[in-house]
Amino acid sequence: MSTPTIERTARPRRSRTRSRNVSPRPALVISTLKPHQYDLRPTCASLICPDCKTWVPITGVQAKVQKLVPHDTGTAGKDAAVRCPGSNRLVNVDVAFEVWQRRLEDGGAEAAGRRSARQHYKPIPTPAKPVTQMSLAAMSVSDALTAYRDHLRKCRASSVAGRCGGTRRCAEGARLAAHYAELTRTQPLREHEARVDALLARRRSTTAWAKQSEATASPKATAKRGGTAVEEANNSCRHRLPGTVSDYRGPQVPTQPVHITS
Repeated sequence: MSTPTIERTARPRRSRTRSRNVSPRPALVISTLKPHQYDLRPTCASLICPDCKTWVPITGVQAKVQKLVPHDTGTAGKDAAVRCPGSNRLVNVDVAFEVWQRRLEDGGAEAAGRRSARQHYKPIPTPAKPVTQMSLAAMSVSDALTAYRDHLRKCRASSVAGRCGGTRRCAEGARLAAHYAELTRTQPLREHEARVDALLARRRSTTAWAKQSEATASPKATAKRGGTAVEEANNSCRHRLPGTVSDYRGPQVPTQPVHITS
């Protein structure tokens, strides 16, 4: 009678091994991996095995020879015991711990500063209110009364249920009546404000014109380049003297060539 064989499962991975077996495959160079694919801390030196894509401890990281510990491809205690071909493979640690740590920190900062790929959609605009709920534009008392009377005439002539009749008013008629009453109550105040604004505008205009006239009439406001006499001559209207070009260039300016003999 044959003894039934017990199917073995993957064994736990040790942090180090005393086995002298060395894989015939070429050594794995650390610099060919990305900074996040290996860990050079002495307490947990490890890397991602290129064959089984799992984290595998590195034995003898501070010794002369470094290699991957023997390991199975599956999860310990669950998957079948299948030896990974990357077991006992030599590792060439050609990256200093400080350089690896700086690269890892720079990569983390760069990844944190990247823009999110999330789509940001514009908010949907709020739908406009119905015409019956829109507020009326500002109008005078006469315009509001005309609009109210036009509504009463059209509403009473229609056959719609709930139309205006007698002292009863529909929703639109009640709104127009309330608007007319509000304009009648606030019309004196708005007219007073309009008069005050007009007086203030006129006062500001008069003050600005007086300041401008005073500034231009003052001798200090004339141009300093030519003097007060030249400025007054330029601003005055006088007839040009015969035989001269212009009063602006000085009196008695000759129009014909003058030969000066020494």
